Amino acid sequence: MISEKSVVIFSKNSCCMSHTIKTLFLDFGVNPTIYELDEITRGKEIEQALAQLGCSPTVPVVFIGGQLVGGANQVMSLHLNRSLIPMLKRAGALWL
Repeated sequence: MISEKSVVIFSKNSCCMSHTIKTLFLDFGVNPTIYELDEITRGKEIEQALAQLGCSPTVPVVFIGGQLVGGANQVMSLHLNRSLIPMLKRAGALWL
């Protein structure tokens, strides 16, 4: 689910922070693969696996270039310190 895509977001439609992170990537022009855990068949299993990886809360969770970035706090920190765009470029998700 993760290794074949440049950006993967695990999300829930009911989560406002998930909406914020998805909007951030879409505003950059990134086309992330988004898995809505409250809509897919194995959503609960995936959420448990994310928790085992240390993701708390379990949504949103972002992977870039197959690597776990983390949740909303980690993504926003990368954005504020100007590291997110270069990371997206290296993963082939952005061509600015």
